[in-house]
Amino acid sequence: CGQRQERACELVSKGSEPSTCFLLLIHCPLVDAHQPKFEAVLSEVDILLNDLTFTISNLSSWMQPESASTNLATKLDDCFIRREPLGVVLIIGSWNYPLQLLLLPMVGAIAAGNCVILKPSEVSATTGSLVAELVPKYLSQECYAVIRGGAEETQELLKNRFDHIFFTGSKGVARSILQAASLHFTPVTLELGGKSPCVVYGPVNMTAAARRLVWAKFFNAGQSCVAPDYILCTSSTRDLLLPALKEALWEFYGEDPRTCPDLCRIVSPQHWTRLRALLEKTRGRIVIGGESDQEDKYMAPTVVVDVSEDDALMAEEILGPILPILSVESVEEAIALINRGQKPLALYVFSEESSVVKTVLEKTSSGGFCSNDGIVHMTLPSLPFGGVGASGWGSYHGRWGFETFSHRRACMLRGWALERFNTLRYPPYSDGKLGWLRWTTSAHSCVLM
Repeated sequence: CGQRQERACELVSKGSEPSTCFLLLIHCPLVDAHQPKFEAVLSEVDILLNDLTFTISNLSSWMQPESASTNLATKLDDCFIRREPLGVVLIIGSWNYPLQLLLLPMVGAIAAGNCVILKPSEVSATTGSLVAELVPKYLSQECYAVIRGGAEETQELLKNRFDHIFFTGSKGVARSILQAASLHFTPVTLELGGKSPCVVYGPVNMTAAARRLVWAKFFNAGQSCVAPDYILCTSSTRDLLLPALKEALWEFYGEDPRTCPDLCRIVSPQHWTRLRALLEKTRGRIVIGGESDQEDKYMAPTVVVDVSEDDALMAEEILGPILPILSVESVEEAIALINRGQKPLALYVFSEESSVVKTVLEKTSSGGFCSNDGIVHMTLPSLPFGGVGASGWGSYHGRWGFETFSHRRACMLRGWALERFNTLRYPPYSDGKLGWLRWTTSAHSCVLM
């Protein structure tokens, strides 16, 4: 246990050049996706440092053996749950937050005492190159390694046996990872995303709601797995929301968003082409934005109305600066539409009526839930972050990352006392022995020591 804590602390204590590392880390997203420094610091550096600090502060208590309840038959035994490292884990990162989604799960893996192999996304090449340079510089090369490359290198890597695989990315790649993991019976954690809905219903502070929605949706140019993917609201609410969205967009990005230094670019030409194709296929009406530039990988913050449930924009997770608005007549209709789809990674509700928030919370299922804001729930290290169903398996952040990468070993330390009592379970058997044994081992006699 002490070694685990030392390894976790090592991640911070070996940073003898913090200012240099900090500048290098925030530089990568600026190069890979032209991400503003403000967003890079918040989403790539600070969230990682906060989780790391939280883990170090609480690791001693997390590592303590957890007492287990005993029954009459085990009253004198020491029964507890011991957290142990899984062994060697593989963490495969994603391109949209190439530092956070690679190094944040590594915090939990190190805290649990594991060796780690990191596989950065090849799409974010600058970040991958820097991680490959810094990890062996600050961490033991006997325990931690970085493997770079594309799909071919990943497939070769997956031929090896790991004790756990942690993957963030698309469902298509997740299927191939599951197939490879099944050959070695390797457990996996999948962070997959999905279409995260946002219900706007009832009385709402439209100005505040629009500003929070615009920030959450267009942060990192919408390339966030927890960004609001589409809005569900009544036609009357939509008519009030649209002017507020326009005002918020003008306030944040100015009259010409393309010239605004605070608006990110699309990460690659391939992703730009995919997003442009979605706009060309939609049967909805573009009421805000729609402009784009392939050479600059620019796409304006775009709002589309009159979108139907079977529209091209509703067929897959958008992961870009396009916000469809679907009209519903009631909160019940919104809930029904959400439940017809796959369970999302996040679900948002904007309403001043607590009954509306409670109804949506109780009648839906999602990885995370937040009312009257977006994205911010995932920044709290005391809350688990992860999906459910098709949006992901397992969770991490804070304690939950430590648990993901730990084996909970059931332990019973028994002495030699009361051997006479054990004759109840030895042959020759009898109904009398069975009755006494069932009584002493029943759940009714369990107590937590």
